Amino acid sequence: MEWTALPRAFGLFLATAVAELVGCYLPLLWLTGKASAWLLVPAAASLMIFVWLLTLHPAASGRVYAAYGAVYIATALGWLWIVDGITPTWSDYAGVGLALLGAAVIGFGQRAG
Repeated sequence: MEWTALPRAFGLFLATAVAELVGCYLPLLWLTGKASAWLLVPAAASLMIFVWLLTLHPAASGRVYAAYGAVYIATALGWLWIVDGITPTWSDYAGVGLALLGAAVIGFGQRAG
């Protein structure tokens, strides 16, 4: 991946992660009795958007999905803080940093080889 493509890829990964989180969170609300079954409709729509967004990723490869995984981890911790109201711990931040660093090594390491 080239440096100039990084902002677009990161934005796409972030949108994909949010769609996946919403698509999984809404059924959880219904299953735990905190919301109506009607939430399954937007949940299904969100998961369809998630799948569509996956088709926009640069390539369907292990490297791309590894990088997406790191952004998903970071987005999930943001979700934990914003939606669930739980402040991440130092180890959460360290884990996200390591995941993003690992994704950078995977994504940019191929250029060095």
